[in-house]
Amino acid sequence: MIEYLYLGRVPYDEALALQNELVELRRAGRIGNTLLLLEHPPVLTLGRNADRSNVLASDATLANRGVTLHHINRGGDVTYHGPGQLIGYPIFDLRSMKAASGNRLGPVDFVRLMEEALIRVCGTYGVHAGRIPGLTGVWCGPSAGESGPDRKIAAIGIHVSRGITSHGFAFNLTTNLSDFLLINPCGITDKPVASLNLEVSDPACLPALEAVAHEAARQFGMVFAEPILAVESLHAFRARAAEDTPLQPPRQVEQLAGLPDPPVRA
Repeated sequence: MIEYLYLGRVPYDEALALQNELVELRRAGRIGNTLLLLEHPPVLTLGRNADRSNVLASDATLANRGVTLHHINRGGDVTYHGPGQLIGYPIFDLRSMKAASGNRLGPVDFVRLMEEALIRVCGTYGVHAGRIPGLTGVWCGPSAGESGPDRKIAAIGIHVSRGITSHGFAFNLTTNLSDFLLINPCGITDKPVASLNLEVSDPACLPALEAVAHEAARQFGMVFAEPILAVESLHAFRARAAEDTPLQPPRQVEQLAGLPDPPVRA
């Protein structure tokens, strides 16, 4: 099963701390595979192999525009996050999941499945999207049979530590695309970015970000072939994870479970 939480707008440093918390809970087996869905105030993140020259704006310009900058441990180069962009952070244990081949799911398989889920979300709203060989992410453009997709609508960058994933995807819904002029997105200089509201035939029919988040969660469940369950609140989720209950019942309890009930004494 995959559980997911929609958190609304969350400052980047708070979301990063939450990811770290959930990674440890997942590693300890206190929670199952969990998908965080949210949006951020304006922020730039630089991955492990990022080239600082791909940030085109000066520090003063970023400060004047209220854009913060974070160096993080995901793969990939520089990415922009901001209002109107759906962020997904899957905290999954890849060792608990299987690829279509029946083998354990690897990081590349995991990224491909995330791409597929977001491609399907685009399709839900009538937008043709796909992949570009050699480039991670989701791209939209002309329909099948014409020239290939060329506008990036979703960026993906993950970190995997001892089988547990963190970081994830950024999917442009109503994002102000002029903010991408601050950077060379993902280090790519020859392909523009896209936003779902500019790709749909009728932007007025595009639902709010929260509704798209629930649709993304549904597609994750379908692509990963797992039941998907919404968690009511982060507080409830943490409280359940903190319960002082053994992850596995003691062997003595397992043995007693197979014995008949003791007689009832009057």
